[in-house]
Amino acid sequence: MRIHSWRSSVIAVVSALSIAGCSRSGAPPAPGKGGNLKVAAVFTTPIEEPWDGCVHQALLKARGELGIEYQWAESVPRPDYERVVREFADRGFPLIMGDAFGSEEAVRRVAKDFPATAFCFGSGLGPVEPNFSVFDDWIHEPAYLCGMIAGRLTKTHIIGLVGGYPVPEVNRIMNAFIAGAHEADPAVKVKVSFINSWFDPPKAKEAALAQIASGSDLLFGERYGVIEAAKEKGIPAFGNMVDQSSLAPETVITSPVWDMWPTVQHVVSAVRGGTYHATDYAEWSMMRKGGARLAPFHRFESRLSPEVGEMVRKRTGEIMDGVFRVPINEKIPVSD
Repeated sequence: MRIHSWRSSVIAVVSALSIAGCSRSGAPPAPGKGGNLKVAAVFTTPIEEPWDGCVHQALLKARGELGIEYQWAESVPRPDYERVVREFADRGFPLIMGDAFGSEEAVRRVAKDFPATAFCFGSGLGPVEPNFSVFDDWIHEPAYLCGMIAGRLTKTHIIGLVGGYPVPEVNRIMNAFIAGAHEADPAVKVKVSFINSWFDPPKAKEAALAQIASGSDLLFGERYGVIEAAKEKGIPAFGNMVDQSSLAPETVITSPVWDMWPTVQHVVSAVRGGTYHATDYAEWSMMRKGGARLAPFHRFESRLSPEVGEMVRKRTGEIMDGVFRVPINEKIPVSD
């Protein structure tokens, strides 16, 4: 497990966290006038993994632009997760963030023990008063746009999708991509694979190669590793969570991007202003709030036809104006 602070990067074990023993009741520890708000984050994966990486990058931005004091722990094993969260709370961090998936009961248990601390965690469940808020990667809208592009570009009418786990948060992104592809090409068929891991690039690459062998001429990589397979075989691909064009500029058409900055701004402001309460921040991760978008086309800008560009611009405008809603389908997607 790696533990970091804004002053330094340190490799340490969980027990190295010093415990300050702050009060478990009353007002949250105040940063003081002109002082820095202390924010901690606990991640189960390396921050190179896109989902946790999106949260981490937004908090790094908050460190620079909002003056927070930021510390984080990454690659935290599930058995140690509660202990790490609890130790940050004990040390008096007014705001703790992270990914609760797989550790829901543990994190919510800690939040009950520290009612004056603000907890804001990635979760597929709901918020709990007074202090446990939730967020998630609601990027189904730009994923739909990616699917529309794929539907227009495929020549074999077969598209491959590789995901982590078949959980609602992943399912809705992949289903939105499939729905967009079907709008653009009703005859399209999909190959769907799950690698049952949040971060296993070799396994994701292996699944993608199998889909290419089955006729897929476009890939959607919900997990890292897919783009490498597409590059190796010379077919286009779509990234996920972040703009992944830099991984393979000649391969990646675009990516649905998750921007946690609007959420982090709002949460930090609420904690500082004493207005924080348990909230579901879903809308802050959608396009209309600036929490989701389509990445630039980069080198594909000149390669996509004007018709494809206009199709994307039109649908994007309809989403932003609220006249088109991308369907939310959290059922497990299956291959045709």
